[in-house]
Amino acid sequence: MSNRHLKEKGIESLLFASGIVAVLALFLLCIFLFRDGLLLFEAYPISSFLTETKWFPTSDPAHFGLLPLLLGSLIVTAGAIIFSVPLGIAAAIYISELAGPRTAGILKPVTEILAGIPSVVYGFFGLVILVPVIQRTLDLPTGQTALTGSIMLGIMALPTIISISEDAISSVPRAIKEGSLALGSTKWQTIYKVTIPAALSGISAAVMLGVGRAIGETMTVMMVTGNSAVIPGFPSGLFAPVKTMTATIALEMGEVPQGSEHFHALFAIGSVLFITTFIINIIANHIKRRYRFNL
Repeated sequence: MSNRHLKEKGIESLLFASGIVAVLALFLLCIFLFRDGLLLFEAYPISSFLTETKWFPTSDPAHFGLLPLLLGSLIVTAGAIIFSVPLGIAAAIYISELAGPRTAGILKPVTEILAGIPSVVYGFFGLVILVPVIQRTLDLPTGQTALTGSIMLGIMALPTIISISEDAISSVPRAIKEGSLALGSTKWQTIYKVTIPAALSGISAAVMLGVGRAIGETMTVMMVTGNSAVIPGFPSGLFAPVKTMTATIALEMGEVPQGSEHFHALFAIGSVLFITTFIINIIANHIKRRYRFNL
């Protein structure tokens, strides 16, 4: 057996072992998370956990209602999507199709650097700068609202959406664009009728990754959303404090007795987050396959 063949076998074995380790780690994480989360329902009904409107873990009796936390997470994430997706895709189109080489060469690295800024820095910026602006502009009792959290999460999701969308748009074959222009289409018609549909698989993946970062973010929302466990209205809930699932875990996990109902309730929230993220990934894969096969 030649040295080259031995090297190839060694690389294959290493990649296989890496895949097994990743799957095993995920499996053990699921066991750890769901085991402690399911223990809550030995003494607390799952129907109450899913439908109660109160999260009062220290009251007597305790109330572990997921609904206000779930709706708080959803309204903040929905606001972030509305803010970041159109802006991110528009920026990606500009960098890929309209900006000159020098401008694009500056904007793309700057965008990727923004993705590396720690979330606590974004949270500090939102708390010191954006919260007072929101409070004064909208004449609110407090600027720590769902709207503030949505704007900050949207800003945090923008680098991911812009970078991946720009890569997807740039990877569209040049021949497709030139064929459209040769048939008499304008540059704008080529962009939104040819280039964007051809890159839709990558753009949808970028959007889903941005959504995943928004729904799983902890530090920023904990600093700027007010952390009030109430059911938000719509659209009035955007201008009121809310509490998200991730912020609840971060705020309360360090203070609960291990093995208590409250402890298991926080693991149950983590299980819901895990399932939510898993569903988002399934939807993203479905969208990618659908548009890939339709092109």
